[in-house]
Amino acid sequence: MPVATLSSKGQITIPQEIRRDLELDTGSQVMIIKVGAGQYRIMARNSSIEDLAGILYDPTRPTMSIEEMNEAIADGGAESGMRGMNPARLG
Repeated sequence: MPVATLSSKGQITIPQEIRRDLELDTGSQVMIIKVGAGQYRIMARNSSIEDLAGILYDPTRPTMSIEEMNEAIADGGAESGMRGMNPARLG
């Protein structure tokens, strides 16, 4: 498994194996995308937006019904202090 070391300037050198796989040359840009707590994905900037499809998919997360989603949204609103707010006054 390739390993990169962080320099004192906060820079890393991408290992040759990864540069070759991502088709990176001098001056190439990479995107660093957060995909979870403490997890990131590095993608060559030469990719298209379609390449991002599905990166947030988590096969271990159980599916939710619309009712469960609405309940989670309501719980989040209540936790943020919106309890008792009149929705008509918010708009």
